[in-house]
Amino acid sequence: MLDALAAVAPGKPLREGFDRILQSGMGALVVIGDGPDVLSICSGGFLLDAAFSPQRLSELAKMDGAIVLAADASRIARANVHLVPSPNVPTSETGTRHRTAERVARSINVPVISVSEDMSIIAVYIGDEKHQLVPIPRLLDRANQAMKTLERYKERLVDVSNSLSALEVEDLVTVRDVVTLLQRTEMVLRIAGEIESDIVELGVDGRLFRLQLEEALAGVEDERRLVVLDYLHEENEWHLAEAMSGLELLETEMLLDLKAVAEVLHLPEGGADLDGAVQPKGYRMLSRIPRLPETVIERIVVRFGTLDKVLQATKRDLDEVEGVGEHRASAIKEGLGRLAESSILDHYS
Repeated sequence: MLDALAAVAPGKPLREGFDRILQSGMGALVVIGDGPDVLSICSGGFLLDAAFSPQRLSELAKMDGAIVLAADASRIARANVHLVPSPNVPTSETGTRHRTAERVARSINVPVISVSEDMSIIAVYIGDEKHQLVPIPRLLDRANQAMKTLERYKERLVDVSNSLSALEVEDLVTVRDVVTLLQRTEMVLRIAGEIESDIVELGVDGRLFRLQLEEALAGVEDERRLVVLDYLHEENEWHLAEAMSGLELLETEMLLDLKAVAEVLHLPEGGADLDGAVQPKGYRMLSRIPRLPETVIERIVVRFGTLDKVLQATKRDLDEVEGVGEHRASAIKEGLGRLAESSILDHYS
């Protein structure tokens, strides 16, 4: 659906053609794709194979039949076509044009766009999905509101992240602290997903939102992955990929339940005791050391096991880890010291 919305977004020739159709007070039925599956449900009409242009699309819409475009919408393949999908395909639409569009989309895996002359709306169908294009002013207002919500959630996420860092340094982390951060990161990413859909639909009008979204999401996905790595209790069939997928698949109501989030980490007893103590392995804190490769971080974690042991390790201990070396050992020791001090100051200031 996102690919289909991108094809009809403002700034694209296809959208200009649909706008011309609406401005002329006409309707249209357009299929994007001219493969054998599309041709099998076409009857009548005539072959064009002409280069696409918004003007041609609006002129051809004056005829009653459907218009068939190439898969990349670069050419107009056929016009004045009668589409005959199976009448047994279910549809919830009432108008003839919309019923045909929904049945075609459910029959073959191609986008179908219906332009209503009576209601002046554009609807995109693909598979079982339907999306009615929202007027640009309303879409801009919705994206603005969503972006403000995202910024508030991101501010709260930063506070929770700083709090967890301080607790990790002091070895006072509980299950509640960990799953609260995971809950916040997942909420931020889900809000961002909704904004992403609006940005795609906005086309050229969504460029500034794109920049804002990228800035707001900087580091969030890495934060989620590192927290899962730090606290995940791996089992034979439950590793990082399964835990990340389990977190993403949680229903919104389940995401609000901290115990449900804790179960994704496969903690002892499912993390039922939210106030139970847990220890980080150190991935998240070590990743903040500049120019420290992930392979070296992995070896350090394997060597020491927990963050508190990494913090207590001497330069000589760190130097013994493969790939660290004397210079890097000093940088790690000094970097962790600065991070520990700043985390505690930020938390209690």
